[in-house]
Amino acid sequence: MTTQPAESVAAPFTGVVAVDGPSGSGKSTVSRRLAAALGARYLDTGAMYRSLTWAVLEAGVDPQDTDCVIKVLGAAELEITTDPAGVTVTVDGRRVDAEIRGPEVTAAVSAVSAVPAVRTELVDRQRAIIGAGGIVVEGRDIGTVVAPDADLKVFLTASAEARAQRRSAEQPSADVAATQADLARRDALDSSRAASPLVQADGAVVLDTTELGIDQAVEKLLGLLSAGSRL
Repeated sequence: MTTQPAESVAAPFTGVVAVDGPSGSGKSTVSRRLAAALGARYLDTGAMYRSLTWAVLEAGVDPQDTDCVIKVLGAAELEITTDPAGVTVTVDGRRVDAEIRGPEVTAAVSAVSAVPAVRTELVDRQRAIIGAGGIVVEGRDIGTVVAPDADLKVFLTASAEARAQRRSAEQPSADVAATQADLARRDALDSSRAASPLVQADGAVVLDTTELGIDQAVEKLLGLLSAGSRL
């Protein structure tokens, strides 16, 4: 049995990569693939807000009712795993991986996410999960609020048409024009909210994925990490 020389074995990634951007820009897929390539953990912060939104709707609460949303947050047990090969999301022990991607949650998540107390609590939880690092974190306020000292901050973007087509492809019955209008609505809400709006973080690398495949995007990010001696 032979072993590789110690110097030829890649050290585990111990840093933090923050990936921000609007819906349909490729955040989730690129972040998962990057985490897998690095042998790192992966945190989908959007799934955390979606799981709370599902809990709010399940409780029959109006997403615009701030006080009631906060009560649901205090009562619900939200859990998320960080394996890039398969993330599991549970609310009070019930798996809701599929449910949180439904149209009802998608329509309400921006309102729930805009509640300052919600963002404060979930950001604290996200930082606790990040811990000492070794993780790729994606969302809308990672480089600006959650992990402003990340080793690499990335802002993914894509044309409105490309984003709408990608989202519509996830739901074959969806109308591309309607999807594009809904994405524009969410962009406006996420970018204009008072608490942690969606903006490009200082020092973030902008990566337009309109004409890039997933593998190409991941390779570019791996190159940036390698150039910065982060591996």
